[in-house]
Amino acid sequence: MLVVEATAPGTIAQRDPRRSPMPGPLWPVEELTVSKTHLTFAALALLMTHAVPALATTTLKVGTLVPQNSPWGKDFKQWAKEVSDDTGGEVKLEFQWNGQGGDEALLVQKIRAGQIDGAAVSPLGLGATGVNDALLFSLPGLFSSWAKLDVARDACQDDLAKEFEQKGFHVVGWSDVGALREMSVGVEIHHPTDLRGKGMFFYAGDPITPRVYSVIGGITAKRLDVMEVLPALTAGAVNVVMAPPLGAEQLQWATRFDHISTQTLSFAIGAVIMSASRLKSLPAPLRQAVLARGAETTARLQTKIRNLDDEAFSRMKKRMTAYDPSAAEVAQWRPIFTTVARQLRGTTFTPALFDKVVSLGDGATP
Repeated sequence: MLVVEATAPGTIAQRDPRRSPMPGPLWPVEELTVSKTHLTFAALALLMTHAVPALATTTLKVGTLVPQNSPWGKDFKQWAKEVSDDTGGEVKLEFQWNGQGGDEALLVQKIRAGQIDGAAVSPLGLGATGVNDALLFSLPGLFSSWAKLDVARDACQDDLAKEFEQKGFHVVGWSDVGALREMSVGVEIHHPTDLRGKGMFFYAGDPITPRVYSVIGGITAKRLDVMEVLPALTAGAVNVVMAPPLGAEQLQWATRFDHISTQTLSFAIGAVIMSASRLKSLPAPLRQAVLARGAETTARLQTKIRNLDDEAFSRMKKRMTAYDPSAAEVAQWRPIFTTVARQLRGTTFTPALFDKVVSLGDGATP
């Protein structure tokens, strides 16, 4: 009996069965035509049966004081989804909500230390970066509208970007907080001197508000962080606040007040900032995805938050006693704002940028 043995492709060899058994499988004659191409496909198939290791995911941690279901939080979550989709899951944005990572000053410190990669900040966080010139746009009495502020800030974009880069930060986009209104318990505030003897506060790191109180005189204000304000309101230690209506609602301050002024004192700006070095460490396509989607998010929030702030103001006017300061009363604030601005020029703000921003303002501040 003969056993068919495979040899070279396309040939068949015969072997005497009385020889020692041949190792390996035996094939029928009709299946023995093998080519190099078939072997190549077989090898590829074998390789494909092994799982290909997934690309490593880069996680960027971003801190914020806002809750995840707030108007800001909803858009931040959309930003995270878009970045993940655009990068095929290679980049993940992980948000630390509701002040879990600390107040804004601490968030900025954590960015410097490499513990987190970015943060959504108000003027407090912007000031903590060391770029004090960013706070120019929150000077009281400088702008009469968001439109005027936008023109001035757009004109200073390059100057500000350089300052932030020198401090190790990159501005992903500006995302402002709202227009500051004066809210109070039991009284209307028509004149600067009406603040004397009231329960006032200022934020640590705020270079402007303490100067305003000092120029008015007779005000003993407490220094608080954002999370300490609500307990102070509840205890009656604070009874006058200058804040954006939407922010006051989100932080649960609004229900503590019964009076609100229609006068806009100033504008609270904000931004999403990230570590410049962390961004540079990302491959260019991934970095572009983070920044492009971040710019879209902050631009969308810019319009959304301003509208929501106006709506919150309308709700408060219906619930509280809303009052309109007269032109003469508004004029009493102007010399105070002017004095404060002049004090800060050259100490807190660089003279050149101060002069540029002030020249673009339309308010009373010189």
